[in-house]
Amino acid sequence: MRHPVPSIRLRAANDAPVRPGGRYVLYWMIAARRTRWSFGLQRAVERCEELGLPLVVFEPLRCGYRWASPRIHRFVTQGMADNRDRLADAGVAFFPYVEGRAGDGSGLLRALAADAAVVVTDDFPCFFLPRMVAAAAGKLDVHLEAVDSNGVMPLAATPKAFSRAFDFRRFLHKTLLDHIDERPEPEPLRGAAVCRGSLRELVRPETLSRWAPWEDGIDHVEGLDHEVTVIPTPGGPVAGEAQMGLFLDHRLRGYGDRNHPDTKTTSELSPYLHFGHVAASELIGELLDQAEWTAPHPPPKPTGARAGWWGLSEAEEGFLDEAITWRETGYTFCHHEPRYDRYESLPSWARTTMDEHRDDERPEVYSLHELEHAQTSDPIWNAAQRQLRESGVIHNYLRMLWGKRIYEWSPSPEEAWSRLEHLNNRWSIDGRNPNSYAGIGWVMGRFDRAWGPERPIFGKLRYMTSGSTKRKLKLDQYLQRWGGQRTLF
Repeated sequence: MRHPVPSIRLRAANDAPVRPGGRYVLYWMIAARRTRWSFGLQRAVERCEELGLPLVVFEPLRCGYRWASPRIHRFVTQGMADNRDRLADAGVAFFPYVEGRAGDGSGLLRALAADAAVVVTDDFPCFFLPRMVAAAAGKLDVHLEAVDSNGVMPLAATPKAFSRAFDFRRFLHKTLLDHIDERPEPEPLRGAAVCRGSLRELVRPETLSRWAPWEDGIDHVEGLDHEVTVIPTPGGPVAGEAQMGLFLDHRLRGYGDRNHPDTKTTSELSPYLHFGHVAASELIGELLDQAEWTAPHPPPKPTGARAGWWGLSEAEEGFLDEAITWRETGYTFCHHEPRYDRYESLPSWARTTMDEHRDDERPEVYSLHELEHAQTSDPIWNAAQRQLRESGVIHNYLRMLWGKRIYEWSPSPEEAWSRLEHLNNRWSIDGRNPNSYAGIGWVMGRFDRAWGPERPIFGKLRYMTSGSTKRKLKLDQYLQRWGGQRTLF
């Protein structure tokens, strides 16, 4: 028996009615780019069964957004190919669209929605997607419903943006058990015969004629930043599920050593989570099932402690804290704070201490060009920047040091914010995400506290150095690959 999508994950984006006489249900796939473990697709299937109508899945990719690049486009279109195959197997009409020039796709959603009884889309709290959904809601004359598939805790169940991960963790300890078993259907299209239909039979010829040749690659796409090249890591749900299996079966047990770049214990799932190729609910559900975890009764005391609440191994609890507490702290912040991408949204104590030290002499100040091309005196930082440029990611721990040094080397706090945003969102395959802004903000005091002793340049911000990083971490193999040298100091 199907379980309905929890109502707390549903949001009416406009006041338009469900259209009587509509030919299909339209699912506008923009964030949860997958066919499994998706509350959005599951809700679209519910609407099909309720109305007795087939389903059309519309997965577009714009090109006129900031930081658009072959790196991002290739990753997304590889996922489109996976979705094409899986939707074809289910007999569901799929309309993938890769915009060739900025503006080419204008009006396409409205054209598809003109014959829809209802439109379902993904709720995502970051980048241009909230503005895009709001703009569409004002133009469509049919009901538009946004569905939250972002994490384990529904965004609407959170009361505010939390200033510290500790506070959000304590909130989770009080409320998470109410939602932990509310997982989406693993295969929402299985047994949903009503959803079947042919794209050519359902969509008007004049609309279908706008179908761009996305399967021919991305060479036809204009305006991309070609300095940001494609990466070897494949995109898509198939690759994401394989990586998830690798992590849960082999790497998870060593997750306690994840801070060391020379170990292979991180999940490497962030890009797949960002583009919605893998669901956080599937990842966490698989881990809990693998651990044979059952919810404790009565629940443990909500202390906010990062370990011990789940009653699992140190590695399992460490990963759950990253995948739920830290990941969803960022999502919750973006959901509640409209200025999440502005320097002004940083805590007042952090802005105060940075302002008090803005005129401190900086031993080194680098231009954005020098930073972008890894031309600093710090071999560890240069290695991290090269890894980012070439692979689209930075090792988790080194990302923190990378950000701290950008702050230290910038002429002002505001310029540091701008550089962090630009370098992260341009080069990171998982950039432009709530966790991108959580990480940028953390460098400059968000989700943290004031630290002592007060230092030049940093003031009361948490302080990190490459020297201490080198002493703490296993880095030789990492530096051989990305930095070209074995020893540093």
